[in-house]
Amino acid sequence: MDIPKRAEQQSTQHTQYDPQEIDEAKKIRRLQMMMNMVMSVISQDSELTVEEASELVANAKRAALAMFPDKEFAYDILYKPRLQRLMNERFRLQ
Repeated sequence: MDIPKRAEQQSTQHTQYDPQEIDEAKKIRRLQMMMNMVMSVISQDSELTVEEASELVANAKRAALAMFPDKEFAYDILYKPRLQRLMNERFRLQ
């Protein structure tokens, strides 16, 4: 009857998470949702001006860096090109 003990040990091993990892995962998910919302607004709001969209982008960057202060390089690699491409497509910028 060694099988139930092993199953119990395995199930408890998988449920022990580091609280810092959980917090980090929540912040990452929050950032992803925020950036998706910003990109949706820019692409779908027909009354949005270039200035308003630029302000949204700047505020999103500010919020992202507030959540992850030492990750500006990661932001510049991941989100900046996407937002620039979206702004170029939406407002025919060069």
